[in-house]
Amino acid sequence: MPATGNDDAVDVSVVIPAHNCRDYLDRCLTSVLVQRVKKEIVVVDDGSTDGSAGLLDLYATYHKDCVRVIHIQGSGGAGRPRNVGIEHATGRYVFFCDADDYLGPEALERMVAMGDRNGSDIVLGKIVGHGRRAPASMFQQNADRVELGDSTVYNSLSCFKLFRRDLLERHRIRFGEGMLVGEDILFTVHAYCHAQVISVVADYDCYHLVSRPDGTSIMQQPGSRDPIAWLAMIREPIRLMARHIAPGPLRDHLLRRHFRLDAFAQLGSVFLESDDIRRKDIAREVAALCEEWYTPGVHERLGSIDRQRAGALDDLDRLVRLARIESATVRRRLTGLRWEGDRLVVTGAARLDGISRDDGVALVLRSRHDPYAELVVPAQRKGGEFAARIDVSALDSGIWDLRVAVELEGVVRHGRLGAEREGCVTRPVPRLVGEMVVLPYFTRDNGNLSIDVGGHVVDVPGVARLLRTRWSLGHRLLVDGEVTVAGAVPAAGAIRQLVWRERRTGRERAEQVTALPGGAFMARPAVGRLAPGTWDAYLELDLGGPPARFRIEAEAEAVAAPRRWRGAALLRSVRPYATSGKGRLSTVVKRMTARSLARKILK
Repeated sequence: MPATGNDDAVDVSVVIPAHNCRDYLDRCLTSVLVQRVKKEIVVVDDGSTDGSAGLLDLYATYHKDCVRVIHIQGSGGAGRPRNVGIEHATGRYVFFCDADDYLGPEALERMVAMGDRNGSDIVLGKIVGHGRRAPASMFQQNADRVELGDSTVYNSLSCFKLFRRDLLERHRIRFGEGMLVGEDILFTVHAYCHAQVISVVADYDCYHLVSRPDGTSIMQQPGSRDPIAWLAMIREPIRLMARHIAPGPLRDHLLRRHFRLDAFAQLGSVFLESDDIRRKDIAREVAALCEEWYTPGVHERLGSIDRQRAGALDDLDRLVRLARIESATVRRRLTGLRWEGDRLVVTGAARLDGISRDDGVALVLRSRHDPYAELVVPAQRKGGEFAARIDVSALDSGIWDLRVAVELEGVVRHGRLGAEREGCVTRPVPRLVGEMVVLPYFTRDNGNLSIDVGGHVVDVPGVARLLRTRWSLGHRLLVDGEVTVAGAVPAAGAIRQLVWRERRTGRERAEQVTALPGGAFMARPAVGRLAPGTWDAYLELDLGGPPARFRIEAEAEAVAAPRRWRGAALLRSVRPYATSGKGRLSTVVKRMTARSLARKILK
C-alpha cells in the first residue's frame, strides 16, 4: 500500500524530457501507460521542431487523467526539462525515462513494491541495452538493501532509477543545466550521498536503453565523450560527493569509480586515437585529478593497468604502450585437458594480438557466485604453448570459471578459455577427490571451460545397485547394496540416507543407511509404515554440493516376495519389485479395512 495511506495518491511521477524524438514517442509513452501503478506522466517538450509537440498534446488530450505536457524553449540538454518535470511532479516516487527508451511492462510495479517494502530512497531496476552498453555489475541479484560502500551500485550514475520524491525535495537535488552531458551524474551522485536505503531489482528487465539508428541522440554525438570536456565535467560531481562523504574507506570506494570509469578510461582507446598534443592535454587533466583526489585507498582498490597509469602520467610513451596492451585481444586456444592424479592438466596457447612478447601466463579460476574467491595457477611455458596443473582439492564447493591471464609490463589481461579449442579436446571424466565430486565441463552458451565442484549444475554420474532384500522383524525390508560414483568408491561418510518417494504425490520418507567398506551400504526401512501408493527408492549421497540422488537399480531375483499382514482391523500389503525396462527398486503399498475388503469380495 502507498506509504501515505491515501488511495488517491500518485505512486510514481514519470518524467520524460522530449526533444525532436517523434519517431520514438509512441513506444515510450505506451510502455509507461501500461504500468500497473498509480502514475502521472510528466512530459517536458524541450522546444521540439519535428512534430513531437503536436503528438504529445494529442496524448494529453486522450489521457487527461495521467498525461501532462509542458512546453519550454529549447535548452540544449536534458537537465532543464528534467528539473521542470520535478517541479510539476506529485508522486511519492519519481522515475526518469528518456523519450527514445522504454520500460518493461512490470517495471514500475516491481520497483515500487521493492521501495515500499524496504522504505527505499533509491531503487535500481535492471537496465538492458539495445545497441548501447548497459551497466551490469549491480544487477547480479535482487537486493532489499545494499550499502553504498560494499556494492557496485555507484558504478551506475545514470538517472534511470526510482527516486523517493521527498529525498529530492528535502535536499534540493536537481540536474545540472546548460550541460551537454553529465547532468545526470551530478544529480545521481547527490542522491546517493543522501539515500538511507538503496534497493535493486535485478530479476526483471525494467529499463530498455535504446540506440537511435539515425545517431541523433546526445550521447551519440561525436563530441559527447570528448575526453578533455569529460574530465572537466567530472570535477563537479567529485567535489559534490566529497562535500558529503568524509575521507576514509567509503570515499575511496566512490573515488575508485570516478578514476576507473571517468579519468583513467580517457587513457584507453581515445588516447590512442589522439595526436601527441592532445595526449599531453589528456594526461595533464588526469594528473590534476590525481593530484587532488588520488589516495592510497583508491590505489589499493584499482586494477593493475590503472595502477600502472597512475605512475606513468608524465611518460606518454608508457601510457601509449599501456593503452595498446589494454586494447589488444587475448588470443587463446585450448589444446589439451586431462587428469594427472587429482590434478587437472590444462594445456593451450595464449598471447596478446599484435604483440610478440609477454611476461608470463597463468590460469585464473574464479568462483561464479563469490566475486572475492579466486585461485591463480602459474603456467609453464614452452615455445608458444603453456601447461598448468590445477589442484582441484584447493577449490571450494561451487562453480569455477577458467580464464587465461597474460601479463605484460605489470598489466594482466584475461580471457575465458575453452570456446576455441582443438577438435581432439573433450570433456574429462568426473572424478572423486576426497569427499567431493569434481566435474569439468564446457558451458552450454559459449563452450567455455568451467569446473563444477559438488555437482551444482552438472549431473553426477553414479550407480546404486541392489544386491539383495529380505524381510525382517517389524515388517522391515533389509536392503543390501553397493554404490559407485564417477567409477570410484565414495567415502563412507558420503552415503547419507535411503529416500522413498511416492510417485504420484512427491511425498518423501527418509531412512537411515549404514555405510560399509568398499562402497557397500545396508538399510532397514520400515516399508510397512509407508502410506498407500507407489514408492521409488533412491540412495542419497553428500558429494560436496547439493544432495546427489541415484535410483537404486535392481534385478527381479534380488527383490523379496510381497508380504501381507493384519493389524488394527487393517489388511496391509507391501510388494517390492524391480521396474520393467531399466530395473529399479520400487514398492507398492496398499491398506484395506475389513469393510472395504468385504465390499471388494461382494463385487
